Amino acid sequence: MVERPAEWERLDVWLWYARVAKTRALCAKAVAQGGFRVNRQPVDKAHHKLRVGDVVTYAWGDGVRVWQVVALGARRGPPEEARALYAPLTPGAPPSAS
Repeated sequence: MVERPAEWERLDVWLWYARVAKTRALCAKAVAQGGFRVNRQPVDKAHHKLRVGDVVTYAWGDGVRVWQVVALGARRGPPEEARALYAPLTPGAPPSAS
């Protein structure tokens, strides 16, 4: 039997793989508290379906982070592996054409 690659991943799981917080529960709690947007739409459900190409925006510390999802994770690996899941975008700048 051939396994098909995943087409989507839960937002809280992806955030955990991307090492936004130490535990998946903390990622789910952060999403539930609000402040997250996916493709400019407010999201407050940890189970929101995240796909490659989506843009995730959220407040962190005293700034705003904007990431484009470039890959879905398979595990919570080292920081280098986590950084390969997203491409940082500057607010107001158009995404690079690649």
